[in-house]
Amino acid sequence: MVISSIDLKDGQVVQLKNGKDLVLARDDADALINDFDFYGEVAVIDLDAAMGHVDAKGNTVNTPLLKSLLRKGNVRTGGGVRSVKRARELISLGAEKVIVGSSAFKPDAKSGQDILNTEFLDELVNAIGKDRIIISVDCINGNIAVKGWTETLSVPLVEAAKAAEKYASELLFTCVEKEGCMQGTDMDLVKSLRSAVKCRVVAAGGVSSVEEIAELEKLGCDVQLGMALYTGKVSLKDSFMECVDWKKVDGMVPVIAQSTHGEVLMMGYANREALAKTFDTKKLTFFSRTRNVLWTKGETSGHFLEVKKLRVDCDRDTILATVIPHGGVCHTGSWTCFGADPDEHSSLERLYDVIAERFANPKPGSYTATLDGKRVREKVEEEAEEICEAEGKEEVIWEAADLLYFVSVLMYKEGVNWKDVLDELDRRHKEK
Repeated sequence: MVISSIDLKDGQVVQLKNGKDLVLARDDADALINDFDFYGEVAVIDLDAAMGHVDAKGNTVNTPLLKSLLRKGNVRTGGGVRSVKRARELISLGAEKVIVGSSAFKPDAKSGQDILNTEFLDELVNAIGKDRIIISVDCINGNIAVKGWTETLSVPLVEAAKAAEKYASELLFTCVEKEGCMQGTDMDLVKSLRSAVKCRVVAAGGVSSVEEIAELEKLGCDVQLGMALYTGKVSLKDSFMECVDWKKVDGMVPVIAQSTHGEVLMMGYANREALAKTFDTKKLTFFSRTRNVLWTKGETSGHFLEVKKLRVDCDRDTILATVIPHGGVCHTGSWTCFGADPDEHSSLERLYDVIAERFANPKPGSYTATLDGKRVREKVEEEAEEICEAEGKEEVIWEAADLLYFVSVLMYKEGVNWKDVLDELDRRHKEK
């Protein structure tokens, strides 16, 4: 699959040729990550950090933008990760994985001697876990490149990869000579790398066609794509379509629809045409095997499924669609096809959505719509005192429900949602 790359330099999104020459610069990082995340994972790279352009705290001009992007999708990040503290911080801020490059290797590494900075890598594995670590095995003329690709070590790619695999869940390979040149990657080097290691391999640098992406997919490699995306030479829609194992599923891939809150709603089948229509309309579309026709969920009832993102599984034979349901999902009228309840199950997110709706479109007699900032704070204080005084399970449940309701109203008034709060709890958990 394709991992879209957002490279940051001087506070902008950029694309460089051979890691040096500026080809393009943009200021729409938020729009880019929203688009890219629809199709798959996103890599956010701080090029200034990679080049060592950091202040005393280890920050760059890109740091505010980087932090804002880390929780806006399935994001991995890298560039100048030189300490365990920095890696842990990036994970706490929302990065799913951290990419480590130069710091993984010894500055004086020579072929036949110790290659890796094992002291650093052992500490890193203990701090964030092997599953969260990606090691860059970038090369120039077949040898490992470090320090923002300004230096090379006398260490062949395959030798370095075999050593690095022990410490990482993935290896990110960039053929530096091909980077940004739109002339294809070094397929022989990729094949050598793929056959040498068992972990996930992501290829980058020069990939410039859907056909090449499909070829790399058959080798068992994912692709991190930059220049070809920004210049429009490759589309994420076409890339996604080519990476599905259509032969394995006999032309019909199972598609599981899941709400943004994680509830499984339904399952259907899609052929290429149905999947293409889903991409074009952002409404989940299937192929009816009984009626032998294409159908978009909700085309008659109006209860369509608005698609927020699509993910293909590790075997490339099942798709998970994250959706926002507009009405009941099942033809019986139930909220899901796996239950008889006509309504969405209660959750903090659903409560928040109802509160938001009450303020946006107040109904006659709505209590929620009457709550101003001062009154809701008084109610939070009142309900907090009452839950402290509650005795027994039933009283605690009753008072907790009241408290959560008023806290949700206060949060809405301040522009805070439950994802913001849960993200902060997640950050605190991962910071330790």
